[in-house]
Amino acid sequence: MNQKSIKDADIQGAKNLNEANFIGNDILITNMCDVPIPDGARRMNFILITLCTGGEARYTVDTQEQTVRKNDVIIISERHVVADYKSSLDIDGICIIMSVKFFYETISNVGDISVMFLFSKNHPVVSLTQNEADTFKSYFYMLKDKLADMQNHFRRELARTLMLAMFYEMSNVIYRVQQNNSRRHTRADVIFTRFLHLVEENFKRERRVGWYAEQLCITPKYLSETVKSVSRRTPNEWIDRYVTFELRIQLRNFTKSIKEIAIDMNFPNQSFLGKYFKEHVGMSPSEYRKS
Repeated sequence: MNQKSIKDADIQGAKNLNEANFIGNDILITNMCDVPIPDGARRMNFILITLCTGGEARYTVDTQEQTVRKNDVIIISERHVVADYKSSLDIDGICIIMSVKFFYETISNVGDISVMFLFSKNHPVVSLTQNEADTFKSYFYMLKDKLADMQNHFRRELARTLMLAMFYEMSNVIYRVQQNNSRRHTRADVIFTRFLHLVEENFKRERRVGWYAEQLCITPKYLSETVKSVSRRTPNEWIDRYVTFELRIQLRNFTKSIKEIAIDMNFPNQSFLGKYFKEHVGMSPSEYRKS
């Protein structure tokens, strides 16, 4: 795929849909038939969750062909490239688009939810039972109603709460699928899953790839190659991702000083935290806090 031909897809562009309900650039809900068919490859700058309610569609995610039919859920996280979209005339479904920021705000301090998106990186289409599909649709319509209620002062908080409940329902579906397909997991999948669990539990105090490799009883080189092959990210990128999002969350808590955050996150000092944060976010912790 020619990288120059890949265009970015963002929430701002999706908000131009006439029938969409949204809150800023955080979350948007619309019908699948209202989404214009992409005219080329698109790199996702958001998280997309779609339930197909009729028809059939074919597309590729990172060049891997996917097929979606009635009662299939599509989960595509950010940075993945979607292309070659084709669908039947009767295609329909419901779409939820979230910013990465809104997603991590919703699941902060809820480690089990991330397993859902970990699973979706290798299984972007999940088939639901009719009861599971009906449950998903009920959340969709509740969310749609809350997003449309412009007079509700707690509209954003309600949207986050409903999304979190829906994530738990989806995680339960994925747990079922994983139990049924447990024998199909490759060694690379197992290593990646165990690595992510270790990162979730230890990223505040341990950021060395060698340490994680040691816990998994493999070499750092093998860990790096395995994680990159499964997720298209390096172990360092995953660790930095967890650290950066935790820092964003803590910096929004004004009861903690930056020095206290540095201690809590096991940085040598406040200055080191500042350099790390600016390198990964593009601004200093104090600037981020003011913004």
